[in-house]
Amino acid sequence: MSKDFITNNKVNTASFVNALKLIDNSKYILIITHINPDPDTICSGLALSNYLFENRIKHKVFNAGKNLPAKCDFVNRYEKITDQIPKFYDLAISVDCGTSNRFGIDIPKEIPLINIDHHKSNDNFGSVNIVDINKSSTSEIIYDFFRFNGLYITKNTAEALYTGIYDDSLAFTTPRCDEFTYEKINFLVKCGASPVYIADKFIKRDSLAKYRILPKIFNSLELLDEGKVATIYATKEWFEESGATTLETEVALDMVLNIAIVKIAIYFRVVNDKVRVSLRSKEKIDVSSVASIFGGGGHLNAAGCVIQTDDIFEAKKIILKEVLEK
Repeated sequence: MSKDFITNNKVNTASFVNALKLIDNSKYILIITHINPDPDTICSGLALSNYLFENRIKHKVFNAGKNLPAKCDFVNRYEKITDQIPKFYDLAISVDCGTSNRFGIDIPKEIPLINIDHHKSNDNFGSVNIVDINKSSTSEIIYDFFRFNGLYITKNTAEALYTGIYDDSLAFTTPRCDEFTYEKINFLVKCGASPVYIADKFIKRDSLAKYRILPKIFNSLELLDEGKVATIYATKEWFEESGATTLETEVALDMVLNIAIVKIAIYFRVVNDKVRVSLRSKEKIDVSSVASIFGGGGHLNAAGCVIQTDDIFEAKKIILKEVLEK
């Protein structure tokens, strides 16, 4: 493996080797994607799933919920994701889970766990930990795992990795996208990932419901602190009336952050009778420090948490108190 690859990784590369040994010696693997899944956790899991399937290693990709990001449905083996736990497994691999609370299930202590992640909140909870907070996405870390171990990346795996990196890096625009990230994307294209095909399937298939709810969300926009802080929200009724999903509305937060004067954007909505909060920021403003106060986490410029109330305005008051004080 090239010197550039090794020096660009903050992971102890022995963990790449140890993880592969566990995989090779296992009889049945459970791949765990996190609750309220985003494309990175799904595509990370499916990249591993494609590799395991192609090498005839028995496994399941698990997600505790039923609301998967539909725009990932073109990624090979998406339909195999299940909310059912197998009766037997002797290895678990968590992907993109900042904490073990994001699993949605408890893993028996005697089961070895490979923890693959890029979140700042990750405390190395696995038996083997492949955690690099400097990477654009967990999908990029899994690319590193494949390449370091000399594993063959097929077209199906390449499409999954490309899509995961694309989404979590906001189309390759976040600060953690460096020259090496672009080299990896180029390699994935050489492996068969088609940027045109992925764009058509992943980006250009919006539902009409999404465009029915977005105007209401934008009308909720409030600016504070001379416009530096922006908030938006969506009520449970708006989702019911429009038929939109919560995942479809995440784009509203990024659009609000694009307003020139806005430095921090916050989005509130009710999910399972609790208020889910997403925070985004520009420059070096650390929103993960706010999310962590409420048991959440994430990254410097993108984080989230849950407030234990079904009242959006109460949650808004609680969060803004912390944001405006900081």
